[in-house]
Amino acid sequence: MTRLHPLRRAAGGLPDLVEAQRGRLVLWLPVCFGGGVGLFFALPHDPARATLALLAVALAAALLLLRRMPPRLAPLLVGTLAFGLGCLAAGLRTHAVAAPVLGFRYHGPVEGRVVAIDRSASDALRLTLDRVRLRDVAPDRTPLRVRVSLHGAQGFVTPEPGARLGLTAHLSPPPGPAEPGGFDFRRSAWFDRLGAVGYTRVPVLRLGETDRGAALWIHRQRQALSAALQTRLPGQTGAFAAAILTGDRSGIGEETAESLRAANLSHLLAISGLHMGLLTGAVFFALRLALALVPGAALKWPLKKLAAAGAMAAGLFYLALSGWNVATERAFVMVCVMLGAILIDRQAISLRAVALAALLILAFRPEVLPEPGFQMSFAATTALVAVFTLLRRGSPMARWPKPLRGVAAVVLSSAVAGLATAPVAAAHFNRIADFGLIANLAAVPVMGALIMPAAVVALVLAPFGLSGAALWAMGLGIRWVLFVAATVSGWEGAVSRVPAPPPETLPLLALGGLFVLLWRGRVRLLGLAPVVAGVLAWSLAERPALLVSGDGGLVGRMGAEGRALSKATGSGFAAEVWLENDGDLPDQAMAAARPMPPLDIGGLRIAHVTGRGWQARAAAACAAQDLVIVNRLWEGPPPPGGCLLADLGFLRASGALAVGETRGGVRLRTAQAAAGTRLWTAPALRGPGAPSAAAAQAALPQGASGLLFDPAAGARLAGH
Repeated sequence: MTRLHPLRRAAGGLPDLVEAQRGRLVLWLPVCFGGGVGLFFALPHDPARATLALLAVALAAALLLLRRMPPRLAPLLVGTLAFGLGCLAAGLRTHAVAAPVLGFRYHGPVEGRVVAIDRSASDALRLTLDRVRLRDVAPDRTPLRVRVSLHGAQGFVTPEPGARLGLTAHLSPPPGPAEPGGFDFRRSAWFDRLGAVGYTRVPVLRLGETDRGAALWIHRQRQALSAALQTRLPGQTGAFAAAILTGDRSGIGEETAESLRAANLSHLLAISGLHMGLLTGAVFFALRLALALVPGAALKWPLKKLAAAGAMAAGLFYLALSGWNVATERAFVMVCVMLGAILIDRQAISLRAVALAALLILAFRPEVLPEPGFQMSFAATTALVAVFTLLRRGSPMARWPKPLRGVAAVVLSSAVAGLATAPVAAAHFNRIADFGLIANLAAVPVMGALIMPAAVVALVLAPFGLSGAALWAMGLGIRWVLFVAATVSGWEGAVSRVPAPPPETLPLLALGGLFVLLWRGRVRLLGLAPVVAGVLAWSLAERPALLVSGDGGLVGRMGAEGRALSKATGSGFAAEVWLENDGDLPDQAMAAARPMPPLDIGGLRIAHVTGRGWQARAAAACAAQDLVIVNRLWEGPPPPGGCLLADLGFLRASGALAVGETRGGVRLRTAQAAAGTRLWTAPALRGPGAPSAAAAQAALPQGASGLLFDPAAGARLAGH
């Protein structure tokens, strides 16, 4: 009992510790709410609807209990309520967007209406269709939306939104992760209500009249503006202008995109908080100046509030112009919160405004929490506001000359934003732009002082045919940004590759960083502990010794020179993801030229069989090996020998495989087991080549731990 005394004393002092944070506890609401959202997405199984209903009842009861709670304990209950509400909001949103997902591979006629146009990773034109019709597929099993890449010669340059099209396409369910625990596109597709993806190699036909709905009319205006910009500003200058004003990146070449990424300037292409803030800020100051020039206006009208309202309207127009994408919606919410603070005579830029924006976004779109755009946006904004709030209270910069203060503010803001977003960018994209600070210092001021103000002037003068000078100025600034990107990305050592972190790393870094920024007093230094733990977990993380693609055609074995791949072409997406997650150059041909080590791992004997005569060779391998991987469908009785045969049927149900050594032996993980049984992973692939439900249940691991092989016991692979 004596040993528990310090713990009891600490628990008794917790309310006093929280009480000392009065006035700042509201900043923790989105943190607690986001924690609940994160817990929901980390669950291995979807909670049943009855469980969500019980959670709602429990939260309602806790809300009633809050009225009788002692004031010193109330913040703890409020934080718990916010955590539960985050979990509940994510669950309700997941069920609310439920839509059919194609459960088999389909080849045949597809009809649909164009609602979005972009480009794929292979630079092919890509269409998103709604009002979909598939041959011999019942309406209740037909996806609400499908996305099709157009290959081969087409009869048009760019189809317009609203056009009703007919095509012959190959469709399949949204693909799973390229490796166990990797990015799962199926989750993103679920919340976009995208039920199938595919491609066509034949010309697309127009069917009937183009839909003239209001939303699609806006899409057509976006396309028209994009085409006009690329005509007036030819080359990559016009493509950059179209990207920052309309969200259309189809004109950005791969070389330009790569140089922007290597210089850490690719965020300038995304219509996000920077663009929305610059545009609305330019409108705000322009309107305020224009109104101040009206005689007597300053005495009669609230000029600051009128300018804020006008800037908010400009932000809404920009949101519509950019296609209502999620990143721009997030930026618009943040801007509205800050401009709304001006309307109600509150401080516009504060941590409370950032907290309210985060809470609103997570409440309506909880699925954005795992996305890099959300994480980087709020990491940068929170760090910037916190640092500049501290500087306002007693900064020596206040005594510096005004020009020097401006330069120092630019340097400091770029450094703080870069430091705050660097771990997120490294975790999601496996790269660090070593000279990103230099590139941002050279490019971002031009973006704010020249490009975005010129864009506003060009948009205002365009209806009168007077936008030429503004477009010239905007093009001048864009050419400077592209020059900076090309120069910095060409420096030796411009990019450092880093391996993918374990899943707990980013939550630990975020929790520790937020504690340091938001907590008062010396106790905030305790936030360094989870930061150190996250960095340590990242540095000690080991990549799988062997990776197998979901189609069985590619294996990658880790060796002394890095991961060696079994072939130089084919399964290119999986190869690129594996190498990037290793912290290696994403060059499949280079990795295929490396010496291939033996596939055996820790006493587990492994064979990979492809090509002609595969069936006889697989049968022979099964007698001598523990795990045999083939990229074909095994038909007939199982091969003799008792090995685990990972054929195409097995892999279509399991997804990609990862094999690595553990303290207990050798562990084999599957992508499906790591992803869990969620609504977006539930539709198993049916049709030729897929195992029966009973076979899949017997063969696949039932938990993320996967299958375990214990060489000391001489056992074959067994469920664990």
